[in-house]
Amino acid sequence: MRYPPDLLDEIRARLPVSEVVGRRVQLKKAGREWKALSPFNSEKTPSFYVNDQKGFYHCFSSGKHGDIFRFLMETEGLSFPEAVERLAQQAGVQLPTPDPGARERETKRAGLVEVMEMAAAFFEGELKGRRGGKARDYLARRGLGEDLQARFRLGYAPSDRFALRDHLAGKDVPLDTMVEAGLLVTGEDVNVPYDRFRDRVMFPITDLRGRVVAFGGRALQADVPAKYLNSPETPLFHKGAMLYNAHTARKAAHDRGTVVAVEGYVDVIALSAVGIPNAVAPLGTALTEEQLALLWRMADEPILCFDGDKAGRRAAFRALDVALPTLPVGKSLRFAILPEGQDPDDLARSGGAAAIERVLSAALPLVDVLWARELEAGPTETPEHRAALERRLFAAVRTIKDETLQRYFREDVETRLAAAFGAVKRGRGGYEPGRGRGTGRGGGGFRGGRFDERPGARLPTGFRPSPHLLRTRLFAPAPAEEGPHPREAAILAAFATHPGILEEQADTLAELDFASPDATALQRCLVDCAVRHEGLSPEVVEARLERAGLSRALETVYERIVPGLRWISDPHADPLRVEDAVRQAIHLHRRAHTLHTELRAAERALAEDDSEANLAWLREIRAQLSSLEGAEAQRDDA
Repeated sequence: MRYPPDLLDEIRARLPVSEVVGRRVQLKKAGREWKALSPFNSEKTPSFYVNDQKGFYHCFSSGKHGDIFRFLMETEGLSFPEAVERLAQQAGVQLPTPDPGARERETKRAGLVEVMEMAAAFFEGELKGRRGGKARDYLARRGLGEDLQARFRLGYAPSDRFALRDHLAGKDVPLDTMVEAGLLVTGEDVNVPYDRFRDRVMFPITDLRGRVVAFGGRALQADVPAKYLNSPETPLFHKGAMLYNAHTARKAAHDRGTVVAVEGYVDVIALSAVGIPNAVAPLGTALTEEQLALLWRMADEPILCFDGDKAGRRAAFRALDVALPTLPVGKSLRFAILPEGQDPDDLARSGGAAAIERVLSAALPLVDVLWARELEAGPTETPEHRAALERRLFAAVRTIKDETLQRYFREDVETRLAAAFGAVKRGRGGYEPGRGRGTGRGGGGFRGGRFDERPGARLPTGFRPSPHLLRTRLFAPAPAEEGPHPREAAILAAFATHPGILEEQADTLAELDFASPDATALQRCLVDCAVRHEGLSPEVVEARLERAGLSRALETVYERIVPGLRWISDPHADPLRVEDAVRQAIHLHRRAHTLHTELRAAERALAEDDSEANLAWLREIRAQLSSLEGAEAQRDDA
């Protein structure tokens, strides 16, 4: 049976290559790709790579290359129809019932693509011609010059009701085909079909193969009911499953490691004009599950960049409800909130790439936006209010399907509740509110796209700390660290000295929180080195750190390792022993970070209400920290 190309594309869109290959091959993350030992040859060094963004696997040892269908054919001896049937079932895609008309429908689809290309060329010509002057003036005012017009194939639909219809009829395109392509308006109350797009700037919409399948039109008259008008659903175009500029942005997203989703066509073009080509936009709708899946194919952590107004915030909050139930392990979202009253186009024209990059670099994690949304949903002054907040938060977290991911979200939310309201943890069952009044509605929310993390910002409304309390570390700025903690030093020394472990665990290193600025700088440089280089050697790592001006920081790391762990910086140490030591150090590091977070929360609670319960909580956390430090000291001396 011959399968329509769009059906195969849908299966590919729903099934990442790593998911299909990972059922047969043990994959390890390697920067933006996955690597493994070849399933086709016996080897000791990985030469098999999988790239989800580009949708293929490649085996250097055998030269074999292909997509998910080819992989099943190569590894399981399936025929192409058998591979399609198997993967369609896994993806939940309904295969068409074979019938004599299938080839005819495929031919018709090819004909529709050809007609859409004719229409795009017509609109392009009209923009450059006599009737396109008003459209050219509009584009010039928006800063979209001739080079951008050509790059994005912008056009103009004349105000004449039959301009496109007559042009296509002159090329022997049947009227029914124009209607099926969504180019004409027809119906029972329409005697003569007429052009759907009239007196509009035209934005061609392409599929992932770069074929024009639809249009978006921006009205030039102010009194038109619909400012933007998209093509209707057609055999070629499914609005909720496509993204504007996805075809062009895919490679840029792979090269940069992320993709930026903005709200409109002009925003995408404006970002591209200032050197940010990895931008896409939904097609006039709220973000759908299909569009989110496409974003995750392009990058592990897309950035949703919304306008700096109430509508933009609502769009960010709605995206949470779409993302949480479908959130896969290893994927997430970040949210970049623009300054009040601005959209990406405004910011790109006023501040250029630097202004956009500042906003994108300050993008908030998904869990921060969830916390902000629920804080803003209602007051938090009373126990009843705070109970409602907790219920909303955990109801959202429970929509996450993966149990491990849900558990980590739940723990994060519990820690935030404890820090905000002086709550007391009660095992795995949740929290028992303390007797404090809480933060009030304004505590710990968005402030210009960021959270208010100033000392004391989460204390109750009207609370004024005493002069004595202001001198404590609860309110005083944290003193500068003289250097990395010995535990941090051991972790960083191991990764710097043993590049093989760095390549395998770069993602783990990237997720760690370090207190020392030098440690953080070393962490970033080592992760960057792992992403950019294959087959790392100690010499390459050392040279990269030297170029980054971190040689002295690395020396400090070696100096601060406790005597019992100095063997970890020996390049000839047993890799398995080093790996085990690193795993233990990371476990202790994470545990210590959690306890210090809880300690700050306990100090805040006691400052607010010096009750026996809050004092007991503080003592418990300090005892746990003391126990952890003792266990660590024993391990280091061993």
